[in-house]
Amino acid sequence: MFSYICKKPKVLNLPTTYKTLKAQSGGIYKEKGSKFIGIAVPCSTEIQAKEFLEKWRKEHFQARHLCYAYRFGANMEIYRANDDGEPSNSAGPPILGQIQSFELTNVLIGVVRYYGGVKLGVGGLINAYRTAAREALEQGEIITSIVKDIFELSFSYEEMPFIMSVIKESDIAILQQNFEGDCTLLIESPITISPTLLNKLESFSTLSIRKSSYV
Repeated sequence: MFSYICKKPKVLNLPTTYKTLKAQSGGIYKEKGSKFIGIAVPCSTEIQAKEFLEKWRKEHFQARHLCYAYRFGANMEIYRANDDGEPSNSAGPPILGQIQSFELTNVLIGVVRYYGGVKLGVGGLINAYRTAAREALEQGEIITSIVKDIFELSFSYEEMPFIMSVIKESDIAILQQNFEGDCTLLIESPITISPTLLNKLESFSTLSIRKSSYV
């Protein structure tokens, strides 16, 4: 029997598109001997963000601070700002403010500070981190992406060729697949196509679908 389970509650008024960065970009701001290096990257999960931050810390191991902010999700509901030892709200929030100003999501911005020996004060730090983040975004290419559903499919080996045919005809991306024993697929479907795809798959009796997330 066909079954469809949504593991997360339905999000109302979910947009079909969002703005993000196409690729990594960077910018530099200097003030009173201190150098602030802004790095902006497309990023959609906290795990990815952690990997980027660890990489940047290794590359800039002599830097005094690595402050950052990110925002994820088509509804922009996941976000974080970190001051990394700078005075409270002087670094992370100004970086996050630039992500908000550019109306972006699925983006991580880190700003590395090499200390120049002169204190800038809270106002100076806010301006420096904000400017470095803005420079990084202005140097990048902003694109509009389609929101995508992530589905987990489980079905019998007998129905595998027919289900694969539907997936291929629908131009759906396959992220993972396993055909040993019970067949499983992890697929990525544009949110505008998902209703049609689900209708096509309803006829398969052994198929079970779990909607795990969206990006």
